[in-house]
Amino acid sequence: MFEPRPDEPLYAFLRDQITEEQNRYGQNIELTDADSALRCKSLNINGDTAIGENPNRYKQHGFYFNSDNCIGCHACESACSEKNDVPAHIAFRSVGFVEAGTYPDYQRTNISMACNHCDDPVCLTGCPTRAYTKFAEYGAVLQDPDICFGCGYCTWVCPYNAPQLDPVKGEVSKCNMCVDRLEVNLKPACVAACLGNALDFGVIENIPENRIQAKTEIPGFPSTDITHPNIRFQKTHNTHREVTRTDDMPLKYHRDDELGKFKPVVDEKQGREQHWNLRKLLTSHESAHVLFTLCTQATVGAFSMLMLGNWLNINAIVTLKNSSAFAPLVLLIFAISTFGLFKLNMHLGKPHRFYRGFNNLKLSPVSREIAGVSMFYTGLLGYTALGLFNIAFLNSIANIFAFIGVLSGAIGLYYMYKLYRIPARPFWNHWQTGSAFVGTLLSFGALLIAIVSACILPLAGMQVLLQNLAAVMVLGLAIEGCGHIVHARDMQGASHEGAASYYHQVTEYGKSYSLRNGLLAFNLALVAVIAVMGLSGAIGYLAGLVLVFSMLVMAAFGRSLFFVLVIPTTMPGAFFWKNKGFVEHARAIGLADAPQHGVAYERHHAFKVDELLKTIKETSVKDMLENIKGIFL
Repeated sequence: MFEPRPDEPLYAFLRDQITEEQNRYGQNIELTDADSALRCKSLNINGDTAIGENPNRYKQHGFYFNSDNCIGCHACESACSEKNDVPAHIAFRSVGFVEAGTYPDYQRTNISMACNHCDDPVCLTGCPTRAYTKFAEYGAVLQDPDICFGCGYCTWVCPYNAPQLDPVKGEVSKCNMCVDRLEVNLKPACVAACLGNALDFGVIENIPENRIQAKTEIPGFPSTDITHPNIRFQKTHNTHREVTRTDDMPLKYHRDDELGKFKPVVDEKQGREQHWNLRKLLTSHESAHVLFTLCTQATVGAFSMLMLGNWLNINAIVTLKNSSAFAPLVLLIFAISTFGLFKLNMHLGKPHRFYRGFNNLKLSPVSREIAGVSMFYTGLLGYTALGLFNIAFLNSIANIFAFIGVLSGAIGLYYMYKLYRIPARPFWNHWQTGSAFVGTLLSFGALLIAIVSACILPLAGMQVLLQNLAAVMVLGLAIEGCGHIVHARDMQGASHEGAASYYHQVTEYGKSYSLRNGLLAFNLALVAVIAVMGLSGAIGYLAGLVLVFSMLVMAAFGRSLFFVLVIPTTMPGAFFWKNKGFVEHARAIGLADAPQHGVAYERHHAFKVDELLKTIKETSVKDMLENIKGIFL
């Protein structure tokens, strides 16, 4: 337990107030029944078995922020970091601001934000390891870093940037509501440290003394519809119709008089000039996801086509199965799938804890995706090991594995799509995500089969197969292209962060985006010609090589754009490393190499394998074991 000081000031203590029965979202503030088994249990804070005596212990608590009083001193940040021993490169609580008007009528609105301990915490339902728990005590949403394996999905789904992925430790942590202080009737450390009396804390919907408002939103605050956050605001000063962010996010906020709230719109801070930005595009933090999604969709597509074609007795596939190209094709599918899974696993903060990804099958689409893709891999492995032998008994077992692989592959890809339908990332939250994945499954699955077949078998004897595969590729590319067209139209006219993503797409990555679109159109036209005319001779091989190269470049650019363009519904920030622009500047000039400045490279993702190989090469066995331990722990 936290031990109060003998001279603890009165303002640091929680108030015993009469509370409402329901919050404004219609949910009960009292979180348990009087005879619930969840009551009268110790939180076992630091091994202390005592139970807090707060009369409102089982009611939903939340923060109250009075923007009229906030002076932007960051004392709340400092108190939180000091109390929780937070490293310099992450922060559980952050202070940002938006501004409006010009001199002499300039306005600045500060916003202090941490975890809002929501009624519907998407971090909890999204986490594949079940590291999150919403407690009956105070309604606190707590996270256990020891359970976390560092996938970072909770940082994607949270609209408020509350979970913090530590790139050094490879795990997530966040605000814990200072429950150790609440148990002894003290307010959280950030509230007690606030100089301007801007932060307060208590049972949700209770308006503190000398306050007159309890709004659910404030300019720059994301929509409350996603999670029903437990924070209330006061802002009595009139605000201009337009407020802007001071960070490099291309967003500003316009007041919608009908809705009575501010809506995000594009702020063209970088102008309209188009750029390539190839280095940022192709070497992003999410490159592992690029490779994993492309490899998995291609191999699921190719394997499913082979198995379904054989079961449905499609002549071209049956002929391929009986040819010398079938075994190398299956082995290549297995190798590509293995590579994709390896890249995904090494992307985790704690790769050796990968098995925890199955812990939340009941709620998390990530767990379900992992389960589906793992079962596909199991089916593929079983078929690869048994199906290449011409033995009736083994072939029967191999077909069972193949059925498991085809079925679970479809399930895995469905949940791969579902896990990207994130309201907090509007650029992804569109059916085009599904059309892109299905398009890749069809086009690259067929391309993979065609490549191996053309390399081993003579073109003259496989025209029907190639034409059928080209027709499948036409369908896949057409589905992907239609999705891109509709997505671009919807994002361009949107009133959310997706519009800012579209702005980045046509400016910061405008030339790369145009190249992707051009290659998509070119590939569609070329495979349409192949579907009608087939391939033959040297010209056929040349056309095939051009198609393969063009498809790979298109996929690399397209899937990389998918990941680098997404802009989450985060709070505005403009304080040192929390500003994205500052982080990039610090890394470009080497400032990030000095850890005291609070900018940390995410080395645990990109360099783990390189460090391991270097360790094996350059050290003795004894030292090698110690270094490997340092890399992974």
